[in-house]
Amino acid sequence: KTIQCEKQNIRLIHIFEDEWLFKKDIVKSRLKHILGLTENKIYARKCEIKEISPEQAKNFMDENHLQGYTNSKIRIGLFYKDELVSVMLFNKPRLGIGQNYDGYELSRFASKLGFSVIGGANKLLNYFIIKFMPEKIVSYADKRWSDGNLYEKLGFKLTHTNKPNYWYIVDNMRKHRFNFRKERLKKEGFDTKNKTEHEIMLERGINRIYDCGTLSYEL
Repeated sequence: KTIQCEKQNIRLIHIFEDEWLFKKDIVKSRLKHILGLTENKIYARKCEIKEISPEQAKNFMDENHLQGYTNSKIRIGLFYKDELVSVMLFNKPRLGIGQNYDGYELSRFASKLGFSVIGGANKLLNYFIIKFMPEKIVSYADKRWSDGNLYEKLGFKLTHTNKPNYWYIVDNMRKHRFNFRKERLKKEGFDTKNKTEHEIMLERGINRIYDCGTLSYEL
């Protein structure tokens, strides 16, 4: 569906059921932003930039980002009249075999619910580049929500389109497939010699759900 819509210049947004059930306010805020209906608009030039604590970053991301917080080496925030309104997080990326560079992953970016910080992403990114001088920055856009437009505005280049990923549905919540690897299923007593991970999970009445893949970007 996503590919067919792209071909016709239609932007299709996919919302997982658990997002609507448990993070409805964040979903509504994102939709308003995409539609240009955000209630509060402020300019980044009127904001003060500061590096923030893990606690500040965690509280902000859990309240304002669909994926919540992820442990981050560098946490940068924008404050408007002493109120934290936008946050960008950076990590050292997990490197594959043969990879070795002084780079970072832009792992999270979010603004406070109901706020659009005009120029916020650019200001936060520029602060990071000037202070930490990374050789390269990588990031990933979720195709369920993003067309990659923000990354392109920030100067990133699209390097790869990644295949859809899947989760398992347990108690109306998506659970990462890492929790159901064959080695773990084997320890739990399941027959992993004659059955695939998928077959075992289906027999347990646990279904998969897929996303739309991601877009890899590099600066």
